[in-house]
Amino acid sequence: MQQNPSPTRVLVVDDDPTVAEVVAGYLGRAGFAVDRAADGPGALARAAARRPDLVVLDLMLPGMDGLEVCRALRDKGPVPVIMLTARGDEEDRILGLEIGADDYVTKPFSPRELVLRVESVLRRGRTGQRVPGASGPGSGPGPGPGQGEVTHRAGITLDPLARRAARDGRELALTVREFDLLAFLLRHPGVAFTREELMREVWGWDFGDLSTVTVHVRRLRGKVEDDPAAPRLIQTVWGIGYRFDASPEPDDEADGVGQRDRGRGAGSDA
Repeated sequence: MQQNPSPTRVLVVDDDPTVAEVVAGYLGRAGFAVDRAADGPGALARAAARRPDLVVLDLMLPGMDGLEVCRALRDKGPVPVIMLTARGDEEDRILGLEIGADDYVTKPFSPRELVLRVESVLRRGRTGQRVPGASGPGSGPGPGPGQGEVTHRAGITLDPLARRAARDGRELALTVREFDLLAFLLRHPGVAFTREELMREVWGWDFGDLSTVTVHVRRLRGKVEDDPAAPRLIQTVWGIGYRFDASPEPDDEADGVGQRDRGRGAGSDA
């Protein structure tokens, strides 16, 4: 008899019992198995006892705050993290992204939106980059490598099915969103994208805080560039956004995947 797969496990960490109960209830109704913790040490103990597939983590926790918990979780291995924050200070949200959070939701929030965010992060982590819509910028000018094909550019090797990337033979430790961003840029070399387009094509959002894109680009540069302060691969296109500059390596040349810049209207600077 075929056994049913184990449900996806989400750890909800929030010291507000009402918020934790509502979030856990919505996630439970969506089919997730939910563990709960009210503080940092409790969250780490729960995660050590049974590794979650994703963590919904409040930034403002007593004693050990969410940033410390996120760092500690990352030290134990990769796990997607969505941060909850009631703070209005953008720097706190950016700091959460910089230490490895995959997404954040600002309180007060819609529990339904949070469930969608959880599903989005998990889906990308398990199935890889979504196929951009034919009418969107992800279709791009000219052909690109297949969604499941290994790509080689500028010393970077990316395997979307195995969710692994390496630079000059050294494996890169990328978060879910960093991997998705790199995969998207590698598939569209020489094409300048606005931050709005990257948010739509990589994050799947039609709206949101564009600093999310800026932070992830900065983090990704720190992992793939020889000198992140003078990036050679991920270029800032002033008045537009970002472009990945790298000639395809021989295996990709044969597939004719070279692309050229395309014009854009006014966009956001990095």
